[in-house]
Amino acid sequence: MSGTSKALEELYASFTQLNMEGGWHRRFPALWAQPRDNFLPHIWHYADVKPILDRAGELIDTELAERRNLTMFNPVEGNIYSTVRTIVAAYQMVKPGEFARAHRHTPNALRLILEGTGTYTVVNGKQVEMRPGDVLLTPNWAWHSHENQGQDDCYWMDFLDVPLVHLLEPMFYQPHPDGREAEVEPLDEAPIAFRDEQITADLAAARPEAAGVRQITLGPASLATLALDVLDLPPGATLAPAQETANAVYAVIRGDGALMVDGARRSWAFGDTVAMPAWRQYALEAGAEGARLLKVSDRTLLEKLDWYRTGAGLAD
Repeated sequence: MSGTSKALEELYASFTQLNMEGGWHRRFPALWAQPRDNFLPHIWHYADVKPILDRAGELIDTELAERRNLTMFNPVEGNIYSTVRTIVAAYQMVKPGEFARAHRHTPNALRLILEGTGTYTVVNGKQVEMRPGDVLLTPNWAWHSHENQGQDDCYWMDFLDVPLVHLLEPMFYQPHPDGREAEVEPLDEAPIAFRDEQITADLAAARPEAAGVRQITLGPASLATLALDVLDLPPGATLAPAQETANAVYAVIRGDGALMVDGARRSWAFGDTVAMPAWRQYALEAGAEGARLLKVSDRTLLEKLDWYRTGAGLAD
């Protein structure tokens, strides 16, 4: 070993023992030319999940589990929780007569109702019915609970920015001391509720884009980190190939179709969940009946930070 090599080894050892690393001698690069592939595109099928939720409903009540839900963790190696990097999605079911106790937390949340009537959510004292096709918001640190006063099991999908909160670490959680809010105001319409019929009307009024696709953003935005878009795809229409720095989770409100990504074609249908990590090139194609999709993404956050990009490279 030359004198220079020995001197370098001693130099490296001197700062390594101080938990330091030389910028010219990194084990792994800190910067790269464009976003790297990490999390994987993946589809969860509601038809597979619903029977499992039903079985869980037989074995697990709301006294044992505050929320009877099944979270979807991305199959990338080493991940045990997140659906994509900044978002987690879950399926949840509440049976007739059940009450999911009130709590609050710093993560933002929203719900897409799939099936069932007669179930209500209370968010900071405002009670609204959870109807199929509705999108309901739970902004951060808002008290919220759910109660099924109807005759049918109620199924919905949850979306939260919990993984983002894990990364940034401002996590707070608090169960309601009484289990429920004492003062409740029933409302048919509320800022936290985007009703299916209003979404349909807004889509009908939207200007068609390429291939006749109509798209609206639910708002004004009341979740500081998440963008909510609804897309109507006519029968057989293909949503133009996309690539963006935002992480996204799609939920199928109605219809069916296919995802084209990484050279493969994967089918989706009502109630399915599609995980689309950032910077993947993909396309969505509607089936013979057309399709409606809810897209939940972290675009809102990235736009605020001026990190949102689309296309094959950096924007100016």
